[in-house]
Amino acid sequence: MRNFVYTSHPSRIVFGTGTVSQVREEVERLGCSRVLLLSTPSVAKAAARVRDVLGDVIVAEFDGATMHTPVEVTERALDVLREHSADCLVAVGGGSTTGLAKALALRTDLPQLILPTTYAGSEVTPVLGETQDGRKTTVASPAILPETVVYDVEFTLGLPVGLSVTSAVNAMAHAVEALYAPQANPVIDAMALDVIALSARALPTLVAEPSDTAARADLLRAAWLAGTCLGSVGMGLHHKLCHTLGGAFDLAHAATHTVILPHAMAYNAPAARDAMSRIAGALGVPDAPSGMFDLITSLGGPTSLRELGMAEADLPQAARLAVATPYPNPRELTPTGIESLLRDAWQSRRPTVPAAPTPAPRTPGPAAPAAHVASDVERLTAQVVESFADAPDPRGRQLLSDLVRHLHHFVTSNDVTESEWEQAIDFLTRTGQISTSTRQEFVLLSDTLGVSSIVDLLTHSRTPQTTPSAVLGPFYTDGPPETAQGGDISQGVAGTPLWADILITDTDGRPVPDAVTDVWQANKDGFYDVQLPELDGPVLRGRLRTDAQGRLRFWTTLPAEYPIPDDGPVGQLLEAVERHPYRAPHLHFMISAAGHQRLITQLFVKGGHYIDSDTVFGVKEGLIVDFTRQVGPTPDGRAVDGEWRSLQFTFRIARLADGPAH
Repeated sequence: MRNFVYTSHPSRIVFGTGTVSQVREEVERLGCSRVLLLSTPSVAKAAARVRDVLGDVIVAEFDGATMHTPVEVTERALDVLREHSADCLVAVGGGSTTGLAKALALRTDLPQLILPTTYAGSEVTPVLGETQDGRKTTVASPAILPETVVYDVEFTLGLPVGLSVTSAVNAMAHAVEALYAPQANPVIDAMALDVIALSARALPTLVAEPSDTAARADLLRAAWLAGTCLGSVGMGLHHKLCHTLGGAFDLAHAATHTVILPHAMAYNAPAARDAMSRIAGALGVPDAPSGMFDLITSLGGPTSLRELGMAEADLPQAARLAVATPYPNPRELTPTGIESLLRDAWQSRRPTVPAAPTPAPRTPGPAAPAAHVASDVERLTAQVVESFADAPDPRGRQLLSDLVRHLHHFVTSNDVTESEWEQAIDFLTRTGQISTSTRQEFVLLSDTLGVSSIVDLLTHSRTPQTTPSAVLGPFYTDGPPETAQGGDISQGVAGTPLWADILITDTDGRPVPDAVTDVWQANKDGFYDVQLPELDGPVLRGRLRTDAQGRLRFWTTLPAEYPIPDDGPVGQLLEAVERHPYRAPHLHFMISAAGHQRLITQLFVKGGHYIDSDTVFGVKEGLIVDFTRQVGPTPDGRAVDGEWRSLQFTFRIARLADGPAH
């Protein structure tokens, strides 16, 4: 079992095209009316658009943001801020402008609204890097985290291709180091791999067609996720080196990240093999460090410290500075090793793919394919991917291409045998054969492998102010019975009575009337109605509507833990790996309201069985609630002999304008 801690940072995210039009509304939402607008001359056009939208709430502007956030620049901006009594910071630009906004917020505690024009991702982190007297230091604090980030894809369309490449690789570096950070966890792992796959797919498209809006949107989403990774876990060697090179030798920030990344990966690869294998899978290559180098080369990105202006004579000093202060890293840091890394980066030397080991028994682990086999695999993978080139649906083409890359990498990295391939085909065949309209074995497979929960994390939980979402599950049926306020969805099925008093509001706490709410659950023995053919019609499911105050009340029965169907291929899989098939007790909710995003979620019984080991990984801390024991009179006067339970909960759903554009 993998222990981990995950902390989310509650920035408000507004994502889409044309979202700059919402900036004034977002400033007012922060309770502010005196804006200091931060920018640089290079983003003058974007700043002008923001200026037009903000209008008279701008009281001052400062366009002198500088790379690496020098303290003296911050002090000049601070003088402007104080002179005009600004109560809010709006920053337009890349990492330099974002860094200045963070530095000012750290000193004044003013709220920040960031409009990124690059793919750096620092706008969603509570981390600030400042430079003073040629030395760059990093500080982390909740006060540094911007309150609101407005991602407008249109603001990145004018970003030159070269800077687009280095900025996106900078974001990929956050994801790479997140995968082997000491604080790594499944949530950040999923985001990090999504960043790498999205970026590797979108960058070649962008280089070929810089105005491709879909590619720009993918890179901007990757930047957001990468920044979330950076703000949630610690960074290692790569970021330390880049901070050293930038602060001490004034090298361009994003370009330095681009040059160093493949070499930092190669240095850490022997001590982070699992992370490198997953990165290779996301890139669709046999080897992660060389694959990253090849990607950067194919995009025309920088690959040499020499071309960035680094003097060879400064390499030993850079190595000493990089190891002067201890910091977490998978592999031990030595001045000699780091200097060798820097020399490879200075000379633009391609990281070497590790040689195949001496043949050995297949256990305990697979051997790497020989170099000539790896080359043949690369050619075959490229041929299959190319076969989708004329697919009319761009999204379908991307998904199929990535699927092939990941599948081919899985087969080669695990040296899959023909008999293992046959077993897999048989498993999938049986999974399809047992599936029916009421039994979705493929959904069960997705659930038990955690795929459903990852899709849920990436798709539905876009605004931190909303109630957490959860997987739909395989037992939802469309069109449940209409149930009136105070009705009983159990329809007399045996079980401990449960009175539910639910309030549905938007993220500002305003009640949402006429919200259509589907509720469904298992009975006291752990079965859904669709699993019990002897039942006449649906039970323990209903469709209710909130009243004018956003409330709905109904009776049902206390849900119990239950096993997912384990008499088929998925159950056999769980048995083979000695995993139990049980789900923690819960109620399902699907909430839909006009002008709001749909919420699919579950409420789990606090203290219930399997809360810590739910077989589909669906339990979230914010969804574990008290189903309080009661005796005596009930809220609506219903006669109940003995114990009954009560549930009170408020669901918060997002208005359509609150979440990212879809």
